[in-house]
Amino acid sequence: MAHCFSISDLASEFDVTTRTIRFYEEKGLLNPKREGTRRIYSPADRTKLRLILRGKRLGLSLDESAEIILMYGTPGNNRKQLEKLIATCEDKRAELRQQRADLDAMLSELADAENRCRTALAECLNGVNPS
Repeated sequence: MAHCFSISDLASEFDVTTRTIRFYEEKGLLNPKREGTRRIYSPADRTKLRLILRGKRLGLSLDESAEIILMYGTPGNNRKQLEKLIATCEDKRAELRQQRADLDAMLSELADAENRCRTALAECLNGVNPS
């Protein structure tokens, strides 16, 4: 068998908890072999874990990452996987742009409200009765 990894090896390498790795295993994304109670992870499991964590950093849901990862190793080339990843990245980018626009609008509204409050406060401090 090619180089294999323990759960501790992977947890240390990727700076995650063993509980996190077991969670991904429960979700069917990692499939270690067993030697008694010991889990033995293959290089493919290591790659899948790396891809799961990369998807997380990109803001993908676990389901989105899983869909792309489970396409890995399908017969033929990886065209479908790449097309799906591109589409998912485009969707995520559009979602983030919308969130940024929403945040910009909220920041503007907060600034306007704060300015109105500061003006009203200054009027109160100067003895002017705000309406």
